[in-house]
Parts: sequence; structure tokens; C-alpha cells
Amino acid sequence: EPVDEGGPVEAEERRSIHQPAPTFDEQATESEILVTGIKVVDLLAPYAKGGKIGLFGGAGVGKTVLIMELINNIAKVHSGYSVFAGVGERTREGNALYHEMIESNVIKPDNLEESQVALVYGQMNEPPGARARVALTGLTLAEQFRDASGTDVLFFVDNIFRFTQAGSEVSALLGRIPSAVGYQPTLATDMGAMQERITSTKAGSITSVQAVYVPADDLTDPAPATSFAHLDATTVLSRAISELGIYPAVDPLDSTSRLMDPAVVGEEHYNVAFQVQGILQRYKSLQDIIAILGMDELSEEDKLTVARARKIQRFLSQPFDVAEVFTGSPGVQVPLEDTISSFKAVVAGEYDHLPEAAFYMVGGIDEVIAKAEKLAAEAA
Repeated sequence: EPVDEGGPVEAEERRSIHQPAPTFDEQATESEILVTGIKVVDLLAPYAKGGKIGLFGGAGVGKTVLIMELINNIAKVHSGYSVFAGVGERTREGNALYHEMIESNVIKPDNLEESQVALVYGQMNEPPGARARVALTGLTLAEQFRDASGTDVLFFVDNIFRFTQAGSEVSALLGRIPSAVGYQPTLATDMGAMQERITSTKAGSITSVQAVYVPADDLTDPAPATSFAHLDATTVLSRAISELGIYPAVDPLDSTSRLMDPAVVGEEHYNVAFQVQGILQRYKSLQDIIAILGMDELSEEDKLTVARARKIQRFLSQPFDVAEVFTGSPGVQVPLEDTISSFKAVVAGEYDHLPEAAFYMVGGIDEVIAKAEKLAAEAA
């Protein structure tokens, strides 16, 4: 039953939530980047169309805002649909997401035809059978959008761990003998049956972004370990970066992608990303020396590396459309070519003369130059 008080759902077609995965000959084989317009993601850990992305992060580092920005950007750029499955979520979070989406115009309650997103919820208080089926229901909606409209569909799951948790509760109720750590004996099969349905076909693609809760921070726990095997890219949100005021708080050194290969992204993109990570890695290794002895003890070369790394770190921040209500600055989407050329120039030292404040919360390099001129004018 719909829980948004929007009246009954009028539907001409029904689909079973248990479907076989597309056969080999139906699947699309080429790897293609899904450009999100978010600099740090597109440059360092790009998403694949029809790929599976894991979003790792603790409470309050910006998972929901990143998910909403992705929904917003895909709706704008690709005019595609998004499906959000709240699996074993807190009711409060689901309610907040729904109202934030209305505020940011992703959902239009007065004109549902124009809304770009469908929400499916099974909160923590629901019985395990309902929670286990929410992810499958959301996936079936995403498959319908893909097959009927032939577009790129974004499928968000928050949280994929709760899908496994619900499955283990159902398994216990059925009296099955548990496997490692008390999980269901069919853990890998259940996860595989769902994940294999998330793929690109000749008609269109389903790209999934899955928030992954890691119990007791133990990455070897069977539940997160089983989902790792299916992921194409991981986006790690870091509390240390969010404390610096850099949003999105994506860790540029921890996030990975299967697409980061010169054969897929091209030589230039690969080299720029490699150089950016190299500078940030060097800065990270120098931080102990800076903390103990200060900047003055560094060699001239290391001082330059630190200056560039701090600029890169700030340049990886970006104002979001959906966060405009908090920040007051309008959101920016940056084309991939601009992102690559901007970072290439920063790494090469072409903008060493600009203050690092000019790189904070802007889009492309043109905005950096404009902001630097504005800061200089204010100081004068």
C-alpha cells in the first residue's frame, strides 16, 4: 500500500519481484563511464554505466546528500529515472529523505508524472520477510524503467547489509542450520541472485549505488565481504575530510574503481588521476613531520608538494544543488573534460600563484580564477 497519502497506485502491469538475471547474450559488454558531474568521483573513482557502487561511511559524513545529488544530476543530465530502496532504514531518515526530495524538486507531489524518482521503504520495525523483499521490489521497479523506457536507471539501496540481515532472520525462522557468524547458509546465493540482476542490457542500464554498513568495522564479516565481491567501484566517505569542511567528504586515496584503467578512461585521464593521488599521498606521509617540526623544516620541493596538495584537496570540494538550502551557494556540475584539464593544470603548477582559498567550493578552473580575482580585490 502507498504510504505517502497520495491515493492508490493505478497500474496496468504487474511483475514478480523474483526474476532471473538477464542472460549473457542480452547483456551489454562495453565499459562506459557514467559521468556524475561530481569532480572527485569522475576523476579518481569513476562509476560504470550498469555498474555497482558501494558507498561506505559512518553517520553524518554526507551519504544521503551524495545520494540525493546523484539522483538530481542523473535526472538533469541523463533525464533518467531513479529508484530508492530503504531497506531496514530508520523511519525518520526515510521521512527526511522524502521531504528533502520534495524541497529540492526531485519529487513533485502535485505532478507525479514529472517526478524522476520512486521510493520503496521497509523500515526497521517491519517483519524480516518485508525487509528482505524491499530490495527486490525496488530492483523490479528499476528493471521496469530500464526495459520500458530504455534509459539509464539509478538504483539506490540503503542499506544493503539490512537485506542480508533480514535474510538471516527469515532463514532462522525457517529452521535452517546457520553458517559462519550465524548468517544464513544461502548468504552468497541470496546476494548473487539480487546483484546479478543489476546490469546493463541492450535496452538500457541499471547503475546501483549501495550504502554498506560494516558491522563493528570488521570488513571480513561475511555480510560486507559477500557484497564486496560484486562491486565495481567504492566511494569511501571520511570523517577526517568532512571535519576539514570539504564536501563531498570523499576520501581520494581510499576510493577505488574498476574503470581506472587507461584502456577504459584513456591515457590522459589515468595519468592525471595517478598524479593527483601521488601528490595527496606524499602530503599524507609528510603530515607527521609538519606536525612535529613545522613547515620550515621541509625541503623546497616538499613545500611545493604540500601547497599543491592543499589546493587539490580544496579543489575536490564542490557545491551541490541539493545542499544549496544549507550553503546558500548554487550547485555546480562539472563536465569530465573540464575536470581532467583543470586538475592537469593544477598538478603542472600553472596555478601555484593563486591562493588556496580560491580553490574551495567551486566548479571548474574558470571559477577559481574569478574567485582569486575577487579575493584580491577585497584584500586591496
